[in-house]
Amino acid sequence: MPDTPPQNIEKANVLLTKAYAQRSLDLQESILLAKAALQISRDLDNKYVIARSLNQLGLYSMIISDYNDASKYAKEALSIFKSIGDQNGVADSKYTIGSIHYKTDNYHQGLIYLIEAMRIYKKRGDYRNQSKVGKAIGTAYEYIGDQSNAFKSYKDAIKNARKVGCINLESNVYNNLSGLLLKKNKTRCALRMIEHSIALKKQSGDTRGYGFALYGRGKIHFALGDNKNAEADFLAAIATYNKVVEITGACMAYNKLGKLHYKADDLKKAELTIIKGLNLSTSYNISITKIKGYHQLYLIYKKGNQIIKAFKYLELYLGEKEVMMNTQTQQVMENYNLINKTNELENDALLQKEKQKSIDKKNQDDLKAVKLKQEFLSVMSHEIRTPLNAMTTIISILEDQVFGENKKLLNSLEFASNNLISIVNDVLDFSKLDSKKTALELDNTPFNTFCNNITNLHINLAHSKGLKLTLNNNIPIPQNYLVDQTKFTQIISNLIGNAIKFTQKGSISFNLTLEKQTPKHDTILISIVDTGEGISKKDLAEIFNSFAQIKPVMTRKQGGTGLGLAIVKKLVKLHNSEIQVKSKLQEGSEFFFYIKLEKAAPIISKIKPELHLLKDKVILLVEDTMMNAILITKVLSKWGVKTDHAINGKVAVDYSKKTKYDFILMDLHMPEMNGIDATKLIVKKDNLNSTTPIFAITADVMTTKNNKTHSDLFADVLWKPIEFEKLYLALSNADQTRL
Repeated sequence: MPDTPPQNIEKANVLLTKAYAQRSLDLQESILLAKAALQISRDLDNKYVIARSLNQLGLYSMIISDYNDASKYAKEALSIFKSIGDQNGVADSKYTIGSIHYKTDNYHQGLIYLIEAMRIYKKRGDYRNQSKVGKAIGTAYEYIGDQSNAFKSYKDAIKNARKVGCINLESNVYNNLSGLLLKKNKTRCALRMIEHSIALKKQSGDTRGYGFALYGRGKIHFALGDNKNAEADFLAAIATYNKVVEITGACMAYNKLGKLHYKADDLKKAELTIIKGLNLSTSYNISITKIKGYHQLYLIYKKGNQIIKAFKYLELYLGEKEVMMNTQTQQVMENYNLINKTNELENDALLQKEKQKSIDKKNQDDLKAVKLKQEFLSVMSHEIRTPLNAMTTIISILEDQVFGENKKLLNSLEFASNNLISIVNDVLDFSKLDSKKTALELDNTPFNTFCNNITNLHINLAHSKGLKLTLNNNIPIPQNYLVDQTKFTQIISNLIGNAIKFTQKGSISFNLTLEKQTPKHDTILISIVDTGEGISKKDLAEIFNSFAQIKPVMTRKQGGTGLGLAIVKKLVKLHNSEIQVKSKLQEGSEFFFYIKLEKAAPIISKIKPELHLLKDKVILLVEDTMMNAILITKVLSKWGVKTDHAINGKVAVDYSKKTKYDFILMDLHMPEMNGIDATKLIVKKDNLNSTTPIFAITADVMTTKNNKTHSDLFADVLWKPIEFEKLYLALSNADQTRL
């Protein structure tokens, strides 16, 4: 290949330097300059400058929320940098790709790329880029609710910015850090920090960053009740964003401004403002601002008593949440593959003694990645199940009060809520099984009655499709076994649910066949047989794999996470058995397994406790979600219980020092002070409630009763959405035990 004329390459490099320098002032001009540099470098076939041009275009496309082009440019740049062995370029590309992921709700995958970029920059002693990436890592941590790691990342980013004397990078971090302080209710400190950031932005001339600083100050003014200054800042931020084509920032500012008008009871102004932001969010498919827009419109229409519109936007909000959950499901799948691939590379590297030190470091990073996945799932379970608790309870309250067309909307909303609960449960159940945190919890069970109840759960759905669902049982009746009812129900419900889903006509049978008897145990063949579409030989090899979808995600009609049969496989294995399948296309399928169950004596019926047992009891309810607190208080009042409500753990500790309570219901995830820390303070000997039974109430299904911390602190653990019969029994049993 002939030598590249140095003057032409120099011209391309000058264009890229100029483009990067003025990205905050005129982003469209930066894009044109980078495209010109790309054309020159492609004509000259200079791979290094091609990759630089592509990576800059990826960065600029991301800033204007053109995520498809951004991803395409950055991935091509990464491929070229890898091929020429340019580690700094690899890190630059991974930073861009990681930023695209977390801005499009793939927080976990974004963190993987950003952490890999940070590793390279640290190795090269590049403090400028360490500051830039550290700020992005902090933002991703903040999105998944890990405020501790977010704060640490922001702190390190500021230190690195100061090392290179870059006030622009330093002020960028102050914007985010002030928002984190605001979440912790440290408003005065947040205001001082954002004012400092604004001063630095004026000094550096960073127009885009100045817009974000104005937006940050507006949020703080809003939190302080200074609506006039908050509105002025939001409008100024929007004008600045429009000047530099910052779409995501504009969407965020419109949402906050709409919320301000809503709080001021100017519903028309709030509606028009939110719709402006929502139109932008929809045009550029910015999911996180779209979700907030839908929810805000639901609140506006609800407050304005426009019930049909309110339900419409509540459905859109739930639907977009469900899409986000499916996105997160795909992201977890991809990171399972990434972690497995990394482990394979490490096993090869173990053979090379000279690389032992780097391998040990890589092992630590992988453990952090796995821990991050568990933390992410824990946060997601809490963040989604907490509002679902309110939603499902409200639906049940409204059921007898809504008629006609609104009844159809309510039914549609109920279906969407239940579907979202199912998806959340699938992902979280799979995670718990995969981390080996699950053991069988056996209960004495009348088996025929139990299996009839499982069948009845699905009978209406089967009939709605014109299908016949039957239970065939040749086990002598009555017969009791020791069974983990929850896990056995999961197995059978997944299998029957799949059979209904993939059967358009005919029947489904749930069959119990006694295969072998001994004095203490019975071996039973369990099978689910359908007349559905069947499964091809090729797909039979895949269906029990995690996240397997026989049909592509974008074309399948049936929905779901692709985790149902993976969960079945793991649960059956937990019973020391193996799930098997026989199937023919267009004829149907049979899923079956053998299970060995220990016999048990018939249960003597217990008398249900009377609802007056808790009359005049006093409970401290510690719950940060106001809607949940109102609903739980309403139910407790029906039982004759008086309730004091604390908004967080810190307030709960103060209440516990002044009043003696009969019980305490403690949420675990709360601002200011979490439930575990609050409980540790309450059970101290000098507290009035040191011996009061405390019940953990949580939406985090990664919480377990077997955890020593939880068993030492709490009388019991109850999960959201709350089953109020279980709550009543737990409270009344604890009360009887103390008598």
